[in-house]
Amino acid sequence: MLATLLAGVLLLGRASSARPSPSLTRALLGQNVLAEDVFSRNVSSCPGYTLSELHETKTGLTAKLNLAGPACNAFGHDVANLTLEVTYDTQTRLHVNIYDTANSQFTIPSSVIQLAQGSNDPALKETSDLVFNYESSPFAFWITRRSEPDAQPLFDTRATSLPPTPIPPVITDDNSTALDGFPLVFEDQYLQLTSALPSGANIYGLGEVVASSGFRRDVGTNGGKGTIQTMWARDIADPVDQNVYGSHPIYLEHRYNETTKRSQSHGVFHFSAAGSDTLLLTPPSSPVSLIEYRSIGGTLDFYFFSGPSPQKVIEQYGELVGLPTWQPYWGFGFHLCRWGYKSVNDTKAQVEAMRAANIPLETMWNDIDLYHAFRDFTTDPVSFPANEVRDFIRELAANKQHYIPIVDAAIAHQVNDTDHRSKVFPDWFSEHSTAFWTEALKNWTELGVEFSGIWLDMNEVSSFCIGSCGTGANWTNTSTPFLLPGQPGNLVTEYPEGYNAAVWGPSGNMTINGTLTYNNNGTTQIFSKRGIGAGEQKGVDLNTPPYAIHNGDGYLAFHTVATNATHAGGIVDLDVHNMWGMMEEKATHLALLQIQPKKRPFLISRSTFPSSGKWTGHWLGDNYSKWAYLYYNIQGVLQFQLFQIPMVGADTCGFNDNTDEELCNRWMSLSAFMPFYRNHNVLGAISQEPYRWDSVANASRTAIQVRYSMLPYWYTLFANASLHGAPPVRALFFEFPDEPELFGIDRQYLIGRDILVTPVLTPNATTVDGIFPGRGRTIWRDWYTHEVVNATAGANTTLAAPLGHINVHIRDGSALLLHAQPSYTTAETRAHPYSLLVSQAADGYAFGTAYVDDGETVPPTPNTTLEFRARNGALTIASKGNFDVTQKLETVTVLGAARAKPREVKLNGKKVDKWEFDEGLERLVVNDLGIDLNKASTLTWS
Repeated sequence: MLATLLAGVLLLGRASSARPSPSLTRALLGQNVLAEDVFSRNVSSCPGYTLSELHETKTGLTAKLNLAGPACNAFGHDVANLTLEVTYDTQTRLHVNIYDTANSQFTIPSSVIQLAQGSNDPALKETSDLVFNYESSPFAFWITRRSEPDAQPLFDTRATSLPPTPIPPVITDDNSTALDGFPLVFEDQYLQLTSALPSGANIYGLGEVVASSGFRRDVGTNGGKGTIQTMWARDIADPVDQNVYGSHPIYLEHRYNETTKRSQSHGVFHFSAAGSDTLLLTPPSSPVSLIEYRSIGGTLDFYFFSGPSPQKVIEQYGELVGLPTWQPYWGFGFHLCRWGYKSVNDTKAQVEAMRAANIPLETMWNDIDLYHAFRDFTTDPVSFPANEVRDFIRELAANKQHYIPIVDAAIAHQVNDTDHRSKVFPDWFSEHSTAFWTEALKNWTELGVEFSGIWLDMNEVSSFCIGSCGTGANWTNTSTPFLLPGQPGNLVTEYPEGYNAAVWGPSGNMTINGTLTYNNNGTTQIFSKRGIGAGEQKGVDLNTPPYAIHNGDGYLAFHTVATNATHAGGIVDLDVHNMWGMMEEKATHLALLQIQPKKRPFLISRSTFPSSGKWTGHWLGDNYSKWAYLYYNIQGVLQFQLFQIPMVGADTCGFNDNTDEELCNRWMSLSAFMPFYRNHNVLGAISQEPYRWDSVANASRTAIQVRYSMLPYWYTLFANASLHGAPPVRALFFEFPDEPELFGIDRQYLIGRDILVTPVLTPNATTVDGIFPGRGRTIWRDWYTHEVVNATAGANTTLAAPLGHINVHIRDGSALLLHAQPSYTTAETRAHPYSLLVSQAADGYAFGTAYVDDGETVPPTPNTTLEFRARNGALTIASKGNFDVTQKLETVTVLGAARAKPREVKLNGKKVDKWEFDEGLERLVVNDLGIDLNKASTLTWS
């Protein structure tokens, strides 16, 4: 929020290969900068590594990797001795970890992210879908499918598979894209690994990013120039092709076999928090494209997922990092906010205006206007008195509505009686941080801010100074002007020779669990006993590492915490910067469970990292009221399905700048078919609440009515995400993987497998072009009219799209449980009966499920799964579970029921009188059924 206001003043710009002078660097960032440039900055002389001492393990292998020649010291000091560990985790997941044998590099502690363990099944070495292959000297490896050992590998680091070097800059205006060589480089401040890809590979993921190429990443073919994806969390208003709020080093590749006409997908995940560049390039005349990882720390810890479908890749990634948190039912309602609601009465007036316009409103939000002097966990005593805030929130609750306030990352710290204060950030590595955070949130509720959920902002983390904000300031600090032994930054870390604290911990005990510690490196425990990285290493540059990643702000410490800031345990921010937001999300989620133990926490956060989906949802940041960002909305949501953070959406109508009636009209319609649905805009812009224009109000009412009718479907999709990792929103090729014309489509998308959305994304349009997957073998029916679309197979079809109308189509073979009477809130909507919409395939088959529970309690909780199956003039309903479904199923609509009017309709063998048939639509509608969904039932027509 505030960052957007100030960003234009603070930006310095950056030339890709420029570096500041040492004197300027010290002036800005302090003395923790290397005095001499001792590095070659060229990897052409790097010798790579040689494999030795290979040992077969129960589930894989281990080996030593030793530097194969003189150190090149390209962008750091070469690490002479590495360890390779290969583990066949599961049938579909292969783990390849290359780390420094001394364990000096930072690795993510299991206390921060607990990855799933492997199955420990020795048979996987012979049966796994994936196979690890290697060459010893120079060491290289490649990953193949067991079923296709001779096909192009899924990942291949062999020099013989890559184009010859040196290669001039592939992106001509960026000298860093010169490719001097492809050796394995492992240095204390620079790691490099390169893999060949099929030319023009279909790559998805590697974010967060607003990519000019769309959901499918630019690999430098077909007119593209390639991609440099930087992983460095950054507070910036949604720039195109630059690093932004989150870091997700996971990609999905989708390969099409021209011979078999079939496709397979696989995934690659680099488990690292280090700042990095990931390059996707295709050198001139190269028969292959390539992916190159360039990291300024950490290790080369890779997981490979075999798929083979896109959905399976996503599910396998979720199984590793953690499945998405359960969402409360009300979270799928419509949310409203703006930066500029100046008082409780102003906020309340918006709620009243929405009701007067009969536009459903589920949740009201407040931005930083709520605060006293921009301080977290406060309310302004004049404009937002605590007692009035409490009364307002309770009025919302009485109307079955909800309230969410903002929490910024920085916490005000008062240092004396005259209110001289600084801003500090919680250190999530401190053992007391979660307790502190819980207490702060609990005190806020007791003050009067009885929130239903929390909005976490500015958590990249965002700061408005370079380096330490307190340098040179007199805060009447009475502590010593130097670090005492044992304080952060001056930890006592050395032990007698023979004792390895990185393995055995800080106790210094002679035996641990009955094992002698002297000269014992404990290889079986090596994963859980790591060093603290750059905070403990000598001779590393904590502020300006020799390899300059393509951070859009230049200096790594610009607009964020100083990279040499020290966390509890001696960890420096350089190593953990990308994780701050995720750790805040985890602490907040756990805090809300303490405050409201029986309720599912509802969080929306800006900065994210692998595993964030276990704790939070996400909004796509400070976007712009531009037509391009309406389109970018789709690719952003698709990215976060892959990242296992499915509750995601954009600021509807745009955040920055002024929107207009047409854009807001189209965006309110589009966002109604996205998971997270919130209208929000910036301070000083024109108001954009949906009641401001009649046409927007009409479009909103229509779109929200459809959304609320679909809530059982949305809710079931998210239950499947939380249970299995299945993505609720899908690119078209996820469901139709063997149709190459769909691989680049991101102006349309699917909700689940059954709903196709084709929005208008350009101004002054009354039609829209869209492709209908299935190449004529799939029947698509219009949501509103139920008419079958006369679509062009494998190509675009032009659809009518007047202002206020968004095209939505139903796939054949589906059975959708719906709310029969969409109402003002989700609670009111849920209280009404159900209806069922069945869209039969050509052979009469249709299938669907619905997951039902109370929509609020933290699982495990009573639940029931309903199953609907249609074939040959009959619909069967089955119910399994222990949740009492009180609402009846009143109406069943069957599309494609028959070509001629049925003679009779029966429910459980008894004749039904209230039904009608439309021969032109082959539509049967049966009313007033009163079906008890806790029991099995059968509806027949003949």
